[in-house]
Amino acid sequence: MLVCAPPEFAEMREAFDTPLVASGQSLGAMATAAVTWMAEYRPTQDLSVCVARTFAAVYDSVATAAEGCDVVVTTGLIPAAAAARAVAENLGVPYVFVTDSPARLPSPHHPPLAGPGWQLPPGVTDNRVLWDLNGEQVNTLFGEGINTQRAAIGLPPVDDVGDHVLTARPWLAADATLSPWLRPAALDVVQTGAWIRPDNRPLPAGLEAFLKAGPPPVYVDFGSLPGRDGDAHGTAWAAVQAIRAQGRRVVFGHDWLDQAVTDGRLDCFAVGRANLQALFPRVAAVMHHGDAGTTTTAALAGVPQLVVPQTPDQAYWASRVVDLGIGAAHDGPRLTYASLSVALRAALNPGIQARADALAVTIRTDGAAVAGKLLRHMLGRGRPLAAA
Repeated sequence: MLVCAPPEFAEMREAFDTPLVASGQSLGAMATAAVTWMAEYRPTQDLSVCVARTFAAVYDSVATAAEGCDVVVTTGLIPAAAAARAVAENLGVPYVFVTDSPARLPSPHHPPLAGPGWQLPPGVTDNRVLWDLNGEQVNTLFGEGINTQRAAIGLPPVDDVGDHVLTARPWLAADATLSPWLRPAALDVVQTGAWIRPDNRPLPAGLEAFLKAGPPPVYVDFGSLPGRDGDAHGTAWAAVQAIRAQGRRVVFGHDWLDQAVTDGRLDCFAVGRANLQALFPRVAAVMHHGDAGTTTTAALAGVPQLVVPQTPDQAYWASRVVDLGIGAAHDGPRLTYASLSVALRAALNPGIQARADALAVTIRTDGAAVAGKLLRHMLGRGRPLAAA
């Protein structure tokens, strides 16, 4: 097996038991571009050029890496996934699309995610109709760029980009309790469970000492996204102040963007890419942006969550946390000391902790093993893994 991933992961290759090849843009660059695009979206004629460029970059790296492989398994943005599928077509091997969020898959049980270039039309409540409209918009946004690149590598055009990328049998790498796939639905979704890689790294010595020196702190990390208002440092500082106002200490995770907030006080500790599986059981709450991985890791740890979503997909995870009663979600587009304080008080309610404890024991950790067994079984039988 070989993994193609953004460049940041290349420095983690020693922690993997398989070769890892850098592919495409960095996470920070992609996240900054995505949030900027969402905030300032304007339909432009050069969108197809950007799509084609992304497709070409991913195709070139994956095509080289995938030589001799038996199957191509992919996730990510539509142009990148379309490139991976093109690699599979040219190699003559099966292709599997994986997502960690059911909200990204067409279903009669939920509407499409709103976003740049696509807003839910007012007055339309039938989810099937909304997904059909969304499919038309996906073709408009991505079809020209993808088909230009497919022609360049000798492949025929695709009529429906969404169906082509997702296939009729996508895999859902999400926990069935935390994020179930509801049936009946047209897609034959295979829900494997969340793909959780056990992390055995020790916590940094300084963080270990900080945890032992006082009561459980609140962990805050907004990931690789720069913030809805573009002021990542100001948002981070408001979060730290809101945590302090609840009489709590702070562990600030500055992740990819180096947003570390320190003012010399001993109640705040900044840390980079620490082992969250080891850290989360030792904190009072987790304030985060709401990606699938952080949400699942916090749920598995039985720790209350405050989700501060910045994208529509993260809003889905915020809603799941609230619906399950294991945390709270920040309300409104502006992140301020006052608004974060209100939301954090809700997340620290004792009843939230009890429900988080109860849910934690239901989270399965064998999703990656299930996926591996499916791959071996289905390849061994010579059956395609996904229908077009």
